[in-house]
Amino acid sequence: MIAMQYSFTLPANYDMTIIDRRIRDKGPLLDNFPNLKFKAYLSARKADAVTSSTENLYAPFYVWEKGEGLSDFICGPGFETLTQSFGWPQVKTWIVWNAEVSKHIRAARFATREIIDIEPYAPLAEIRKRESDAVSADVARNEALASVAAFEPGSWTEVRFRLWADLPKSARQLGAQTYSVGHLSLPDTN
Repeated sequence: MIAMQYSFTLPANYDMTIIDRRIRDKGPLLDNFPNLKFKAYLSARKADAVTSSTENLYAPFYVWEKGEGLSDFICGPGFETLTQSFGWPQVKTWIVWNAEVSKHIRAARFATREIIDIEPYAPLAEIRKRESDAVSADVARNEALASVAAFEPGSWTEVRFRLWADLPKSARQLGAQTYSVGHLSLPDTN
């Protein structure tokens, strides 16, 4: 699996209802997209009391079952249209250690994302196990509706991504980037 995110920082006075409308109109187009575990359409508003963002952001987060799904999307017309509207983003990718999704994922209203530097020569197997176990525990305890732990060996970073029904107070204490979820694209479960 591969996790992926790109982010557009928008001007402080940007009309974020444009992003809300884009999510509403374009979000369902990726429902049932081949090899997509989920896509969370995320936004954050500057000075929003709930997400406490310092910037206006549009920052979708994806988890791909297979690399072909990511490649098909990036090379497809939807991504081309996005880049024509917002520019050519830097796309971050991470190799997924573990990704768990609750059967209640559709109730997600908020997301958190932490990017953590991995110290040189850190015990990667231990980090992988610890982070993978935390992912499983988050969902098993019904604390998160989805939980992802992944790493990127080019920059030696790990990502912790969670979807929530209610934003936990600890998100701000951890220094996590917080988002509102506008839509979730998921595979058909029927």
